[in-house]
Amino acid sequence: MKGITGFLLMVALAGGCVSAQKHYKEAHGEYEREITVGTVQKEIRLGMSGAEVATALGSPNIVTTDEKGREVWIYDKISTDVSYSRSDSFGTLLLIGGTKEAGARSTTQKTLTVVIKFDDSGKVRDFAYHSSRF
Repeated sequence: MKGITGFLLMVALAGGCVSAQKHYKEAHGEYEREITVGTVQKEIRLGMSGAEVATALGSPNIVTTDEKGREVWIYDKISTDVSYSRSDSFGTLLLIGGTKEAGARSTTQKTLTVVIKFDDSGKVRDFAYHSSRF
């Protein structure tokens, strides 16, 4: 009986583990697209329609107008990558035990801002992007 209980407990605990990628998709939606400088350079062209831009980049974060009432789409993306490594050691001398832990953490942030300006007929007339990493 103990073997079955232990097995069921192990299955229940393993079922609660979710990969970071799966968690991201659950929180942000399956179809949220990652936008990169390469995507903008490869996909966005002057004269494209708004529908074509939306297909290539997804929905913009901000939709506004310029001084002449023409539509401007802004994609403003920020991502944070965190890496952590840890080293543990444990030793026993008779009945006395000791542990030693060491670890390192690294955080990198990236930003990408894409501004797409449309003309009076709803076609891309200009676009610009800025990327930073720190």
